[in-house]
Amino acid sequence: MELAYASPFLSSPRLAMHLAVVGLSHRTAPVEIRERLSIPEHSLEVSLKELRSSDQVLEASILSTCNRLEIYSLLKQPQQGVEAIQDFLASHSGLPGLELKPHLFALHHEEAIQHLLRVSSGLDSLVLGEGQILSQVKKMYRLGQDHQSIGPILNRLLNQAVSTGKRVRTETNLGSGAVSISSAAVELAQLKVGQEQGLDELVSLNSEQIAVVGAGRMARLLIQHLQAKGARELVLVNRTVAKAELLAADFPELPINCVGLDQLNNKLISSSLLFTSTGADEPLINCQRLNGLMRTQRLMLIDIGVPRNISSDASLSRNVQCFDVDDLQEVVDRNQAARRELALQAEVLLEEDQRAFLEWWDGLEAVPTINRLRRHLEDLRQQELLKALSRMGADLSDRERKVIEALTKGIINKVLHGPTTALRAPQPRAARLQAMEALEKLFGPFAAPGDGESSGN
Repeated sequence: MELAYASPFLSSPRLAMHLAVVGLSHRTAPVEIRERLSIPEHSLEVSLKELRSSDQVLEASILSTCNRLEIYSLLKQPQQGVEAIQDFLASHSGLPGLELKPHLFALHHEEAIQHLLRVSSGLDSLVLGEGQILSQVKKMYRLGQDHQSIGPILNRLLNQAVSTGKRVRTETNLGSGAVSISSAAVELAQLKVGQEQGLDELVSLNSEQIAVVGAGRMARLLIQHLQAKGARELVLVNRTVAKAELLAADFPELPINCVGLDQLNNKLISSSLLFTSTGADEPLINCQRLNGLMRTQRLMLIDIGVPRNISSDASLSRNVQCFDVDDLQEVVDRNQAARRELALQAEVLLEEDQRAFLEWWDGLEAVPTINRLRRHLEDLRQQELLKALSRMGADLSDRERKVIEALTKGIINKVLHGPTTALRAPQPRAARLQAMEALEKLFGPFAAPGDGESSGN
């Protein structure tokens, strides 16, 4: 994929900083590629430090989910910065650049901002309107602050993204109903069980022997949706039984048997439907493990973990059907159409919030002009103050000198208040540039950017 860097920002006199997002998602890469780039939370601090060690990366934050790995950054130079991030991704994944690059995308400035707002609102999710992504963006924001990898630009952008995600959920119905990876996984099971019965529809799961491996947030959502879709009981398998029992206690109306991971083989034998969602780095279930069991019934495995909890060769085992997150598209396509109209409503809100951020970003452009004007006026103040004090003679008291000093500083501050407020106020960039030009004409020439302190001459 050819990476484009064209942006109106790059040919403008804006601050020499370039906002970019580099990464991949379910739209550009299959799960076998995405799982190679997944970064667990305990490794994020090291990864952020490695990114920030590049002299091209001024700020950085990482969004790592089952469907995407995206690095948001503020760069010195767009091309060199993107290449530095690509090198990091290649090193982290162990994939050669030629194999990885076709799956990567790079977006700059307005496109990067728009992308993040769409992601946080669930508009770029596999399941349109998915709510879990907002909490993942919040976590990205928090970890960026905790590890001090973000500065004022990304701090403002990520804060805006969280606000936008919340706004879409409160002002539209896009997030209503069962819209998550977990709900899609349960619907996939319903569809596949129905197809076994010769029905192209979602059927009840009340006759299935169900097991869930894992006891995290995704497992909680799985249990919620399984209960809603007819599950009469299930087995919860987890490395720590106590954690599984705490989760099971939140579902008092659903009989849940909690067992340790050492019982996984037994559950692979007795279950007809098994979901996996753990943080394991390596697959828990493969063909060899399944072939070593005395199984007699059909087993449907649905894996929503990334990295995958179930090896791709598991489907080679007798009477085993195996599905992963990429297979969810089949059920997602069945109910997306009804949600697309709601998505259009959300896009209007995104445009408003994107414009608000860009106006704030543009406002930074006025800061050097304001600072140069302040230095210019300060030089003039000091020159005129020295003249006035010399004319008044040496018999002035320290108190009188301080009063005169404060008076002149107060005048300068009042003169600057109006222009400063006007230049920093939200407005179209063209209007701000016009105001900056008018300011320089009205106040006369003052130091150009990078000239240091004005001479005042």
